[in-house]
Amino acid sequence: QVQLVESGGGLVQAGGSLRLSCAASGRTFSNYVMGWFRQAPGKEREFVAAIGVSGDYTTYADSVKGRFTISRDNAKNSVYLQMNSLKPEDTAVYYCAAKWASSGGSWRMNHEYLYWGQGTQVTVSS
Repeated sequence: QVQLVESGGGLVQAGGSLRLSCAASGRTFSNYVMGWFRQAPGKEREFVAAIGVSGDYTTYADSVKGRFTISRDNAKNSVYLQMNSLKPEDTAVYYCAAKWASSGGSWRMNHEYLYWGQGTQVTVSS
């Protein structure tokens, strides 16, 4: 079992920045691919970014590429999402999630992830 707790959300003006954090506890953090997803009102949850177990590989949704950066610190059992140049369409609840690294499957699919945090709200005003 892995427990995930997100923090760092809030209200920001368009063009601003936020840094989300996700603290993990439980099983060995470095065994998991970590992902960030988001869900806007009335929309399905969508992939944002994911990072490999050692942080050497990352992948991003096209909508955030060049603006968001995912990183992890295995010594601190944490994963981060630095969000720059925020847009109103980035408004959503952001979730971190953990995927068993050796399970295969796509890093971009919700159903591949075993554990989820409770989410943190990000609101970008125009």
